[in-house]
Amino acid sequence: MKIAASIIGAGGYTGLELIKLLINHPIFELVSIYGTEYHEELSTLYPSFKKILSMPVLQTNIQSIVQSSKVVFLALPHQKAMEYIKILSKHEIKIIDLSADYRLSLNQYEAFYTRHLDAENLNNAIYGLPEYNRSLIAKSNLIANPGCYPTASLLAILPFIPYLDSTQTLYIDAKSGVSGAGKKLAYTSHFVNINENLFAYSPITHRHSPEIDEQITKITKTSIKILFVPHLIPLTRGMLVSIYARLKDIINPLEILQQHYKEEKFIRICDYCVQIKNVVGTHFCDIYAKNDGKDLFITASIDNLLRGASSQAVANANLMCGLEETLGLPKIAYVP
Repeated sequence: MKIAASIIGAGGYTGLELIKLLINHPIFELVSIYGTEYHEELSTLYPSFKKILSMPVLQTNIQSIVQSSKVVFLALPHQKAMEYIKILSKHEIKIIDLSADYRLSLNQYEAFYTRHLDAENLNNAIYGLPEYNRSLIAKSNLIANPGCYPTASLLAILPFIPYLDSTQTLYIDAKSGVSGAGKKLAYTSHFVNINENLFAYSPITHRHSPEIDEQITKITKTSIKILFVPHLIPLTRGMLVSIYARLKDIINPLEILQQHYKEEKFIRICDYCVQIKNVVGTHFCDIYAKNDGKDLFITASIDNLLRGASSQAVANANLMCGLEETLGLPKIAYVP
């Protein structure tokens, strides 16, 4: 049995990763690819697909998608995604949105992004972090696929929320490869600027800060102040977060992680500091933690384009369609 799937937004990095995942998926059948511009062949957009996949990149047509697909992935910028979802959600189709359009409450979204065009659908969207929302994802037709920074940060910190001193600030120091900035030309991601360089950007006010904050509160029913600072590093892909917190009592952090994630196939608890190289090209999230008395250090690493976007979208689609969550998810890292 095959399930027809389409991608809207083939021109970006996450769209490219979705194509690579879906053509190797045992159940999903990629029936159409859409972009902002028409290309007679996918290989004219991505020459690496020559002699691998022959398929046109079409201009988006909602009626065609609804008629041909059971699942649709939207790899579009914020605001653009909701324009399509507002229409698609009226049909019997599973939707996985990789933008930020349905991740936040209305007030937070409009404060950090722009005016929302589909506010009535916000309550229908489920935040697609499988380890914490698995049963809700399975019943949903609209998934808000988490951001890359929030994915790594939440998977690292959520097991420890019951043990933290909630009167103290939670500090998240995050670093991402340049692919996280997308294809859009910008001075900060210009080769001459990012090569042999490292810098923070949007400290404290980054758009992923309220996403992390809201999900901590929703999932744990606990409010804690966070200070989130992202950095851009001269790597193509990969992400590492380092988290600093204050405990209420002394604990064994590795034991807590191992117990909390003992049933999770794509969470690896390490007894050493995690490295980006070990997860790039995979759906894994590697986590390590250590404490000095009541001072807690946690570090986690993911592939920002896969676990932080496209492979997580596929995991969500698997659940939505009643499939084994792990189907088609990449396991082998790009090493060396």
